[in-house]
Amino acid sequence: MILQLVKSRRKYVLVDIDTQKDFLLAEGKACIRNHRRVLAHIRRVMAWARTSNIPIISTAEVHPDNNGESAIDYCISGTEGQKKIHYTLFKDRVTFVADGNTDLPRDMLRRHKQIILHKRCIDPFDEPRIDRLLSEVRANEFILVGTTLEGSVKMTALGLLQRGKNVTVVVDAVGSHSKKEATLTLRKMETKGAKMIDTRKLAGTSHLRQVGTCSCESCRGAGRKASVSADDD
Repeated sequence: MILQLVKSRRKYVLVDIDTQKDFLLAEGKACIRNHRRVLAHIRRVMAWARTSNIPIISTAEVHPDNNGESAIDYCISGTEGQKKIHYTLFKDRVTFVADGNTDLPRDMLRRHKQIILHKRCIDPFDEPRIDRLLSEVRANEFILVGTTLEGSVKMTALGLLQRGKNVTVVVDAVGSHSKKEATLTLRKMETKGAKMIDTRKLAGTSHLRQVGTCSCESCRGAGRKASVSADDD
């Protein structure tokens, strides 16, 4: 059993869902519609987790390279797009590939700041190892950020709620492809018992405006605007 992964005094676990380049960068194969705003808030939440010593469970979609024969063309194993955004990676981390096993070392979140689990599907609970970890970790609250809201974020939230966990979704740090689907998904998760907060309520305010990773005109323009405002002050 791994029931003591989280020390009893720890209140939160941050669940970082598929914060990968293909979803969050403009040149990504499956970039979300609101990537600049979401990236900025994810960066803020990650900074809060670092300073607050919050343990992190990260999931990452990894699909096999089938020489173009698969219908899935994003997050392909070994590609740049499959990699996580750099500020979602902590130095003290351990990674598990998706292999159908359930084995996990004892006390992982006591010995590592971040656990990264690969998955071959949208629903993380379809992977036995992720199912076991999220089901057995003891924490007062699971805080969710990442992509996509109508996909893996929804499945993670509903799976946790079904297992009797307390779930909080950081609404401005989750990305979607469809605004309509995002609205319906948030409503469904809230109806099922999830709490909704924004980054400011969770982590406070920050002067940081740059996303620090995407080179598209929107992201670079926001960075220049923030720099000009700082100079004017």
